[in-house]
Amino acid sequence: MPELTSLPAVVLAEEIRNQKLSPVEVVKAHLTRIEKLNPKLNAFIHLDAEAALCRARAAEAAVLREKELGALHGVPISVKSAINVAGMRCEAGTRLRAGHVASQDAPLVQRLRNSGAIILGVTNTPELLMAWETDNLLYGRANNPWDLSRTPGGSSGGEAAAIAAGLSAGGVGSDGGGSIRVPAHFSGICGLKPTPGRIPATGHYPNSVGPFALTGVVGPMARTVADLKVLFEVMQGPDDGDPGAAPVPVRWLDQSDLETIHIGYFEDDSRTPVTPETRAAVRTAAEGLRSAGFQAQSFLPKGLDRARELWWKFFGITGGMLLGPMTRGHEKELSPIFKEFYRWAAAEPCHTAETLLDMWIQRDIVRMQLLEQMREFPILLCPVASIPAFKHGERCWEVEGQTVKYLDAWSYCEWFNLLGFPAAVVPVGKSPEGLPIGIQIVGRPWREETVLIVAAEIERTCGGWHEPPL
Repeated sequence: MPELTSLPAVVLAEEIRNQKLSPVEVVKAHLTRIEKLNPKLNAFIHLDAEAALCRARAAEAAVLREKELGALHGVPISVKSAINVAGMRCEAGTRLRAGHVASQDAPLVQRLRNSGAIILGVTNTPELLMAWETDNLLYGRANNPWDLSRTPGGSSGGEAAAIAAGLSAGGVGSDGGGSIRVPAHFSGICGLKPTPGRIPATGHYPNSVGPFALTGVVGPMARTVADLKVLFEVMQGPDDGDPGAAPVPVRWLDQSDLETIHIGYFEDDSRTPVTPETRAAVRTAAEGLRSAGFQAQSFLPKGLDRARELWWKFFGITGGMLLGPMTRGHEKELSPIFKEFYRWAAAEPCHTAETLLDMWIQRDIVRMQLLEQMREFPILLCPVASIPAFKHGERCWEVEGQTVKYLDAWSYCEWFNLLGFPAAVVPVGKSPEGLPIGIQIVGRPWREETVLIVAAEIERTCGGWHEPPL
């Protein structure tokens, strides 16, 4: 059997249910790996080994009593440190919340516990989650297990690094502009950005209200699509604390139903170039789906550039307006990365009632136009980002003879935050440096199940997770 820390969460759960593995043995293996690798990765910022072992012993006793067990019984997981886990730090990477410990679990965390999952600790983020890399003045930077000189992404970068390196079997991130999908792509794992409200963002900081509720979500991250599916099933369902919540039941389609779905794919958006290996990964995924019986053809939706512009008006400008008053007067306590984001946001005028109303109307028009186009292609395949994992501190890159700037490199993710479409990431290719390259699978709102089943087919035909060299 492979090392316990490289087994999928669903395999661990099955072996524990069948009494072939002990929850205590599994948790100890992960704690040992954390002790060995976390000093290099800086993925975990708060670990509660004693509580995890206590819960593992209780989980083992439940197995021996042959009690009814949850879907993740005895499986060790991690959670981004912007989501409330009772007794653990929820600082969102900022000195302004230094020492803040959650008094109760977020609903999704309680659901994970109810399924039998054992939470090892919480993971590193950039300050107030405002970056596609992970570094802050509280804990420093997280490193990519494929190359320590590179970032694992952000803002769920600590989470991605932990999962990719086998420090946890899976976990939870959040995503307002690619913050699950970019780290998954950079670190060679899978991630799901759901429709807003499908998994409750109650207990997330910053709070899921206003523009953050429209563009931001929480979602699962794991090494396999099967693990994403079980994490999604456990966490999904409405909660009154999430303004986007809706009572949408889980609906898995038959394979025969899926094979009638037309899939559209595009290698780039004709504005922001991507690396040749990224193009190849999209083509490989499309060819893999064709070989599995799906219909896939080249298709570039109209309106994506307008969606990118509107996303910045929602996330960037309104984000600056919301976070500005909280951080004003505390400039010496702010990280360079957050200051950089705030300068970009403050460079444009604040919204007036008129510009805010116009922005909201334009967003709805673009969304209606994209939904109409997706009647023919309810699943889209496209890049996650312009580049693979970048070196710490880099801010622009030469791609196909063009300069790609920091804010533009992730526009492939930002569209779908603005539109509220679910999107998954699966590793497919490699860069010349051996870095992982993921591709993005996008669906219509509330169709996470379809997205995940297509993602599973891509994983089956194109490879999936490989253990990093670290």
